[in-house]
Amino acid sequence: MTTAQAENPLEAFQWKPQPQAEALVTSLAEELLSRSAFARVLRAKLNNEAGIRILDLIDSIHVPRSADLRKRLAVAGFVHRPIDGIHDHYVQEQGIFPAIVLRNPAEQAAAYLKVESAADFLAVWQIDEPVSLPLAPLRTVLLNRGEPVELWAIERHGCRGFAPTVQHPQAIISTLLHHQAFRLRRRCFGTDDEGFTHAELLIDSAIADLGRDRTCDLFFAAEREYWQRRNRAGQVQKARQDKLGIGWANHDHHTYRSSREHFARLIGVFEKLGFRCRERFYAGHQTGWGAQILEQPIAGIVIFADVDLSPDELMGDFSHDGLSPRDSLGTVGLWCALHGEAFLEAGMHHLECQFDFELLKQQLEGQESVQVMKPFTNFPYLRQAFTEGEIWPVRPERIERLLKAGRITADQAKHFRDHGALGSHLENLERNQGFKGFNQTGVSEIISRTDPRAQAGQH
Repeated sequence: MTTAQAENPLEAFQWKPQPQAEALVTSLAEELLSRSAFARVLRAKLNNEAGIRILDLIDSIHVPRSADLRKRLAVAGFVHRPIDGIHDHYVQEQGIFPAIVLRNPAEQAAAYLKVESAADFLAVWQIDEPVSLPLAPLRTVLLNRGEPVELWAIERHGCRGFAPTVQHPQAIISTLLHHQAFRLRRRCFGTDDEGFTHAELLIDSAIADLGRDRTCDLFFAAEREYWQRRNRAGQVQKARQDKLGIGWANHDHHTYRSSREHFARLIGVFEKLGFRCRERFYAGHQTGWGAQILEQPIAGIVIFADVDLSPDELMGDFSHDGLSPRDSLGTVGLWCALHGEAFLEAGMHHLECQFDFELLKQQLEGQESVQVMKPFTNFPYLRQAFTEGEIWPVRPERIERLLKAGRITADQAKHFRDHGALGSHLENLERNQGFKGFNQTGVSEIISRTDPRAQAGQH
């Protein structure tokens, strides 16, 4: 991977599989987990009841330091990044891997597992261990006292270190108030510009009280909740994961669809929340669709921001310079015209989480009557598929506006009035070899299949 400015913007980020790093991480993790009876039970339940691999939940691995291990880390691409007073902290920045912390050889080895709520995990598993005050940016709790290795749950909210912070009572109150404001955020206005302005005021207020990274974490917790209320597959899978106490700790990225005219403003809001633009994506001329990928490194959130795009626009700074409206609508533009901006009324197009790809498909289809579409990525290092799309009703005024503008046919308008239109999905994703990127080819078919006009019988 390189982040250097390239003549071709599509070459500015080139993620590659990292098999050496995966082999090292797997070796360290498996040796550690094999020594914990609790880890073996948890692993089986994550697999059998939620289609999740325990290795995908590991936040960090803490093992005895040695000269040999330092060499192995360097060969596998890990770099030294001290954090929170922890000197021997290593990360692999070319892929998605847990951090490696080298400890004093006299200390026990440990693995930290990501959860949305440490208290929820303790309640589900009936573990009697002390946990810090609610709403702290970082909460950790030991899960397997008395075993030869330590297994911890770690709950993060806009922080990457390991040092607990003392929460001032006012910060706790402010966190509750701003989270409530994001959950109750008004999404329908006379104009979309008013909706963006309202959201930015809420975000600015939260940042002033809580800081950018904690605000980002709160905002996206509310976004996942809004999406989930409108997507049955998400509700089913979240219930399965809540039953095991992990919540959406396995989220991979959040996908937004945007009209052309509001795309630059959408990116601006995300950058205010601490996101950085990463690679660009273009699905191909036949789809007329592209995306900007963004990452918030402290909050640990990735966004896939979709927009109708032409090949010539891809080479400019379309995420900041703005895109003018067009008479014709592509898949993304039509979706927004029917349902509203994903940032506003519609909510996210899909949430993508990390799973055991085949296992999740079998469980959802066999146990939950949730169908999974044909995979649109099927590489050894990346597998992706949508659940069947949720059908949403469409507001009559939106249909009439599109019909009057000649952007849909009379038959399509009738279909949308009578049957609604494709809305959102849950996405089943499996990453291997730490691959951090996305499928840059072969996604045209799935984009076409999620175009509401295809559902209406005329694409």
